Amino acid sequence: MNRQLWLLTFCQGLFLTNNVSFIAINGLVGLSLAPHAWLATLPVMGYVVGGALSTGIVARTQRRLGRRISFQIGLVVAFVSALACAAAVLTHSFWLLCAATVVAGYYSANATLYRFAAAELAAPGWREKAVSLVMAGGLIGAVVGPNLAAQTRQWFATPYVGVYVALAGVAVLSALLMQFIRFPPAVPVRAGGGGRPLAQIARQPLFIVAAAAGALSYGVMNLLMAATPLAMQVCSLPFDDVALVLEWHVIGMFAPGFFTGHLIRRFGALPIMAAGLLLNLVCILVALSGVELHHFVIALLMLGVGWNFLFTSSTTLSLSSYAPEEKDRAQAALNFCVFATLGVTSLASGVLVTTQGWQWLNLGSLLPVVIIGALLLWLARVQRRPATSAA
Repeated sequence: MNRQLWLLTFCQGLFLTNNVSFIAINGLVGLSLAPHAWLATLPVMGYVVGGALSTGIVARTQRRLGRRISFQIGLVVAFVSALACAAAVLTHSFWLLCAATVVAGYYSANATLYRFAAAELAAPGWREKAVSLVMAGGLIGAVVGPNLAAQTRQWFATPYVGVYVALAGVAVLSALLMQFIRFPPAVPVRAGGGGRPLAQIARQPLFIVAAAAGALSYGVMNLLMAATPLAMQVCSLPFDDVALVLEWHVIGMFAPGFFTGHLIRRFGALPIMAAGLLLNLVCILVALSGVELHHFVIALLMLGVGWNFLFTSSTTLSLSSYAPEEKDRAQAALNFCVFATLGVTSLASGVLVTTQGWQWLNLGSLLPVVIIGALLLWLARVQRRPATSAA
């Protein structure tokens, strides 16, 4: 574990500060500006759709310019888009807000690669722990994000403008830290080489399960997290309670990062993913049992820990499915799967919670949980097959 890795961990924390603040306010701002209530989470969807559309561009930029320059470009976009969001609120323009969040997605497409860059900053035997540590950096966002939103939303006469202005400052701070990180040089692509085509990489059972479990676990988390501020507002709970719930949720998402890597090295990725799946089920059961503050806190905490186990394990699982010269296309495909799923669930969360209610939203989230479980069983059988054949 080196200084470069710790700096990247702080950058991850500032990225999650941005994300948690967006989740805390974008649905509420959208609800106040949208022409129809069911469009409230469209700005949340815009953020992830922008990320999905940017994955290919980011992959090419990283291949040509390297990690650090590409990450810095993403932070410039974060700064500009945050100010554009502030302008949208000041001018009461719902569609400008949506457009600004789509642009902000370019930053997200860059920053979601921090976890892969972490593996390159550590010795080969420490890759799992490096990924886990950088993921744990999101704990900064867990504490700072909700409190930043709560403390700055009244900075200006128009509510929430101050949050977006503060996020522009967060992007500047992250850009300063990124300036001191030295990533390993990109692996040169041999003439006529460059590894296998993406179609061949994506046909591997290991890649299929890593991509699907990573995307669906993020989808379930996003489906419930994006709807939580709206559901709590319907239940007449104040914004300070919303901030508290999101704080504990993001603590659950990233605090386990200090030991998830150790658990994966000791027990393997699949058992830890199974534990994460069980925690997702606990979250849904608690959410269905009531709508008091403690129900939201416990459910979202369990959701966060379950996501950490599933997403960190799927990331480390994917590292064995591609060669160094294949990383750009493989990682872009993995991120596209995540962003595409997030785009669907971001809009679906607003539609379901405003038309069907919190309970039906939770019941609907059981489907992706069941799919992940089926995929884990399938991969376990595939991995046992060679040993069975040899016996």
